Amino acid sequence: MTNLIISKANQRVLVPFTTSIKSLWPNGVPELNHNGNTYAVLPHDPQTQIRLRAADIDIPPPILFHYRWPAADGSTPFKIQKDTAALLTSHQRAYCLSDMGTGKTRASIWAWDYLQRLKAAEKLLIVCPLSTMKFVWQHEIAMLLPELKVAVLHGSKKRRLELLAEDHDIYIINHDGLKTVDEEIFQRKDIDTLIIDELAVYRNQSSQLSRRMRDFAKRFVWVWGLTGRPLPTAVSDVWAQAKILTPHRVPKFFRHAKSMLMYQLDQYKWLPREGAVEMAYDWMQPAVRYALDDVVELPEAISRDIEVELTEEQEETYRKLANEFAVMIKQQRITAANAGVALGKLLQVASGYVYTRNPEYVILDSAPRQQALLDIIEQAPHKLIVFAPWRHLIDNLSKIFTETGIDHAVIHGNIGHRESIFNAFQNTAEYDVLLAHPETVHHGITLTTATTVVWYSPVTSLEIYEQACARIRRVGQKHKQQFLHLRSTPIETHVYRMLKNKQRLQDAFLALVEEVTKAEKE
Repeated sequence: MTNLIISKANQRVLVPFTTSIKSLWPNGVPELNHNGNTYAVLPHDPQTQIRLRAADIDIPPPILFHYRWPAADGSTPFKIQKDTAALLTSHQRAYCLSDMGTGKTRASIWAWDYLQRLKAAEKLLIVCPLSTMKFVWQHEIAMLLPELKVAVLHGSKKRRLELLAEDHDIYIINHDGLKTVDEEIFQRKDIDTLIIDELAVYRNQSSQLSRRMRDFAKRFVWVWGLTGRPLPTAVSDVWAQAKILTPHRVPKFFRHAKSMLMYQLDQYKWLPREGAVEMAYDWMQPAVRYALDDVVELPEAISRDIEVELTEEQEETYRKLANEFAVMIKQQRITAANAGVALGKLLQVASGYVYTRNPEYVILDSAPRQQALLDIIEQAPHKLIVFAPWRHLIDNLSKIFTETGIDHAVIHGNIGHRESIFNAFQNTAEYDVLLAHPETVHHGITLTTATTVVWYSPVTSLEIYEQACARIRRVGQKHKQQFLHLRSTPIETHVYRMLKNKQRLQDAFLALVEEVTKAEKE
């Protein structure tokens, strides 16, 4: 709307007075005459913005004028994060469909914080994947707003209810865990904002998880759905997600929606109709969508460590081995000659597969790390490469990929037709994931169709690490790249730090074990 006047000093917006304004505020509003025109003097806040939209009057998002974007870690928001927060605070139901790595988490935290400071919202509930509860959401909140009280609702039902009964600003729970306490949360009217991270989890329209969320989300004042891949399996995936956030925009029944979006080729195969993607996009409105390439503030390559929980079995095994190695070092039974073996054992514990005697190995429960990898694959905007430095680890990850329906190819020393696999991965739509031993792809190969590299466990060779990462960072790469490192232990943290700093690991390992062991005892 033209001729608007915004006052930052008192957070007011002056809107030309019309009959629409009079009908929206029948009890009257303050008026101001300026240059021969009459203006209604209104609060420049989200409630006014939403109210005016009902009369087809648009005003600029208030958050862009009046919010200070607090960040305890000293960071400043990307432009697209500001724009994302602006959309979320402008609509009580909205979607953020941006790529992984574009800052969706922080944008939504800032959006809620702005509303909460205005008293337009109260407490916040975040429903997210198990792997992101602590190491993404709780961590990011602490980096931005450490004064807030946050409860991670995890563990037994009794423990979840105890945490829920405590007074916190934000509650975080995983998708599957919600069903154990959803009735109790539903009764908490002070929790009026809901963020659903990885909304596409609810794409199965017939699942109990999806049906429960449809009813659960109705009660909240603000509901925002976040996902970088809203249509992971078919264009009809949109229906179940939209039924949660914007049910008024979609057909009442899935069968009708599917027939509008797709046609049946044969008994088993459905294909999207012409214009189906555009229709699905219209159903998921209002929405904001940015690709990683749109974040001009980021470098071309982004390196990130992703912290993952150890299971009790992994923690116990890791602690026992670290203590044994510390004793052996003091007794001078571990030297530079065999340090690599000891280092490998500690890294294997974190990966969940430990060699006892080649080729025999012991499997440890490593469900959090496996799930973190599956979550990354689900969110990735393009093809990706997963590097795992042990054959048994590759074989078992491949089984998990097969069980979960991930289209992937495996590369290791015993694979003979590598060229055809590389060609298919690089030049065709075949294979979403390349699961590889880093030593088999670390020279000369171009794999620029992938934009993400995930290190499931680190290698100890700087040359292999750099060359493996370089497969996607070559001439022909058209997108920004992400290099993600899964880590759970102090050893992994130190190894990745040394790799990034281009330090050679073998010489530093003895001091590393002593340092880590000492830190764990303190």
